[in-house]
Amino acid sequence: MSAPTRTLSLPQARPSAIDWQAGETALIVVDMQNGFLKPGGYFDQVGYDLAHAPGTIERVQRTVAAARAAGMLVVYIQSGFDAKHLVVGGPSAPVWHKSEAQVLMRERPELAYQLITEGTWDYELVDELTPADGELVVRKSRYSAFAGTPLDQVLRARRVRNLVLCGVAANVCVESTLREAYHREYFCLLIEDATHHAGPAYLREATLWNVERFFGWVAPVAGLEAACDD
Repeated sequence: MSAPTRTLSLPQARPSAIDWQAGETALIVVDMQNGFLKPGGYFDQVGYDLAHAPGTIERVQRTVAAARAAGMLVVYIQSGFDAKHLVVGGPSAPVWHKSEAQVLMRERPELAYQLITEGTWDYELVDELTPADGELVVRKSRYSAFAGTPLDQVLRARRVRNLVLCGVAANVCVESTLREAYHREYFCLLIEDATHHAGPAYLREATLWNVERFFGWVAPVAGLEAACDD
């Protein structure tokens, strides 16, 4: 992919306007998978409200379209476990205790190796978001997309220094990824209405406040679209 020289200007970004080069910017689409967004999937089994899902998917589609129009690198993150769950590590690993998928699969043996596990429907990206040629998919087994993955190397090899993030869940995997990106010296923009939380609504507000105050910038999909259409 040739690096565009166009400038992405978002005057309405919070807490201040940003001007980034598209060729130095990547869109990180976090965990837009059946398990997190579709009836019968992992989040549905746990009991999370999926009423937001169609709207969230539509706004992420718009975010991807804007990024493509600007010539930005698009990276999809897939969260979950290998087919045998070797990456989980067992009771000695925090993820064994804190992953709701792992806990639910132990509580309900009929779900064993079915939730966000490679090779299952639950693990796949939603049909509405199909990576195009040249777009990347990075698989992770922890909340942050940098943990145990080649994401940092993939981005640095392409001289990316700015990240636009969207997806699910705002207060878990999206925020974990964004925080770690900050500590790796990336500038980060969270697309607030193309990102949804897990749990009470105040968690989304807390994430937006944290990002705007401490870790990066926040803007709506429409702001990114306007920047990419200029």
